[in-house]
Amino acid sequence: MENNKKLESEKVKSEAKQNTLLSPEMIDLIVYDFDGVMTDNKVYLREDGLETVVVNRSDGLAVEILKGIGVKQVILTKERNKVVEARANKLKIPLIKGVDNKKDMLISFCEEHKILLDNVIYIGNDINDVEAMSIVGYPLCPLDAYEEVKELPKVVVLNARGGDGVVRELLNHVKITKEEV
Repeated sequence: MENNKKLESEKVKSEAKQNTLLSPEMIDLIVYDFDGVMTDNKVYLREDGLETVVVNRSDGLAVEILKGIGVKQVILTKERNKVVEARANKLKIPLIKGVDNKKDMLISFCEEHKILLDNVIYIGNDINDVEAMSIVGYPLCPLDAYEEVKELPKVVVLNARGGDGVVRELLNHVKITKEEV
């Protein structure tokens, strides 16, 4: 019985994944968690106390393409480290950092910018993303997200692992013409 339920759940997720092709007009905002989405969720700590992470250049290209077709994007993270700030600056997208309650912050941000939550893509990977992901129209997660995230209703589990081109894979779910690239 439990195996059947799990198989049915995987089938629904697979069908949702295949049917998720969004036109840019359907997307008012894309929200990215940082660690575990744009990184592999690891941090390298130098002896002088500085932290470094590895990011994927193809994600940077994807952010640029999405900006080019008019899609607003933001990084929403609990992280306070300057690494995430440097990445947001390089990508030239807004950063909201040091956030303990992502759901409330997302609601506030969307109200301030007159964005409908139903038209928001949120890509997260861990339990601190679950509440925010549960209120948006399009929750997505990397392949290596925690089970609590993968089990959310409507969630599309991407094939990419965190830090391995998650944002780039998102482009496979957005209907973009060659003229727009």
